[in-house]
Amino acid sequence: MGSIQLEQQSSEPKYRHLKTVLTEALDTEFSVGQALPNERELAARFGVARATLRQALDQLELEGRLQRRRGVGTTVAPPRVGVDVSPRRHTWPGAPGDSWVTTDCAPAVPPTAVARMLDARPDEPVEVVHRVLVTHGQSVAAEQLYVPAAVLVTPGEAAPAGPPATGPERGRHVLARLQRLRPDGQDRSVELGSAGAPEARRLDQLPGAPVLIVTTRYAAAGRTVAAAVATYRADTCRLTFGNQGTVSLSAS
Repeated sequence: MGSIQLEQQSSEPKYRHLKTVLTEALDTEFSVGQALPNERELAARFGVARATLRQALDQLELEGRLQRRRGVGTTVAPPRVGVDVSPRRHTWPGAPGDSWVTTDCAPAVPPTAVARMLDARPDEPVEVVHRVLVTHGQSVAAEQLYVPAAVLVTPGEAAPAGPPATGPERGRHVLARLQRLRPDGQDRSVELGSAGAPEARRLDQLPGAPVLIVTTRYAAAGRTVAAAVATYRADTCRLTFGNQGTVSLSAS
């Protein structure tokens, strides 16, 4: 790769101009899955500081043009995968057609915001079911589903057999008990965030990578019975909401 000096652009920040030049290079010089040179080589090629280069690479990752993976480096990303998160696809956790895979489950104290959503005491443990969503052979989302233990007991029913100690079987047990409820509805919100260490490990990302965080509240019998916090890879996912359209990202 030859050396290219960026022309000074007075009307825009240097990293934005560099992003435009990099985009053209991705379209003409690289193919999907191909690794880019390291940051030192790229900075030298374009005659910019590495901080400026990182700003441009961060924006391209946010737009889904690049992927950063442990032990692989920065590669050209394939087109984003459309993931339907509308209620018609996510009617109830564990219901027929639910494509999430349960990987673990154990009691734990939920985050404060989730505890408020569940009307649980700040120090009250709830069942936490860990699940992943796999599309085209790749984990694209990780979810923590929070369910208060009291929700899993039906009034007037003999005490159910205790769940397995931990692990996927416990999670499937929780989901099966949840199916006994008649859902009233759900609401969800979407925000842009960055991957923490646990999510980064589950999704084969680097900590701090851009993600979409979808929080869902499930209601039954006039109360909140479960809450889910799902982390989607922003570099590979395009969230759709049925007739409500698509959640897209624009880099500023």
